[in-house]
Amino acid sequence: MAVRIERAGPVWTIVLDRPETRNAVDRATAEALAAAFRAFDTDDEASVAVLWGAGGTFCSGADLKAVAAGAGNRVEPDGDGPLGPTRMRLGKPVVAAVAGHAVAGGLELAIWCDLRVVEEDAVFGVFCRRWGVPLIDGGTVRLPQLVGVSRALDLILTGRPVDAAEAHRIGLADRVVPTGTARAAAEELAARLAALPQACLRNDRRSVYEALGEPLETALAIEHRHGVASLAAGARAGAARFATGEGRHGAPLD
Repeated sequence: MAVRIERAGPVWTIVLDRPETRNAVDRATAEALAAAFRAFDTDDEASVAVLWGAGGTFCSGADLKAVAAGAGNRVEPDGDGPLGPTRMRLGKPVVAAVAGHAVAGGLELAIWCDLRVVEEDAVFGVFCRRWGVPLIDGGTVRLPQLVGVSRALDLILTGRPVDAAEAHRIGLADRVVPTGTARAAAEELAARLAALPQACLRNDRRSVYEALGEPLETALAIEHRHGVASLAAGARAGAARFATGEGRHGAPLD
């Protein structure tokens, strides 16, 4: 099975498992990835997802051998992206657990996620530059948002490899962990996120994404709308619990 879901309470790990292709994504795999994330987003018991590539590689991008054979990925302007979920805006966070290479479309999948936990020998890169294959899963949109226009253009135009240390320095990686530990570290991070009050966490996340690129007045109105929703969902009760001493100094809330 090219895509499978492994559940641990509110944390879902969605596993990309095509080791014979270094986890390249063909059309069927893209459809399976999209279906897995739709299932995660609509399951009331699921809070945070981890995306992980089995076999030591996160994802090498689209399956170019399948494309060359005439079985290309979906490229229509509406609906799912060529690699599946890359046009979705989920209501819950996703953490990428990056081992080995996250290149071409694999880079685009990684930056579609909210956070990236990256092994110290991992490599990012727009390697599709070498074959004239475009970024078409959000890479030209999300990469500048993460690292800035100048750095994004450096990566996009040259197609050069970016190691974990540089990725962390420029904001492409959020955590760098020892080789072989990305999945465990990402799942631990996901579990910590899942233990937090979810309505407020999700509303603040929505505010960030919806306000991107908007004028200040509009962005503040978006923040206000989501903030009021969080207050209505119980933030005042949480503040009262803080006042009694719960949750201070990093202590978990029950």
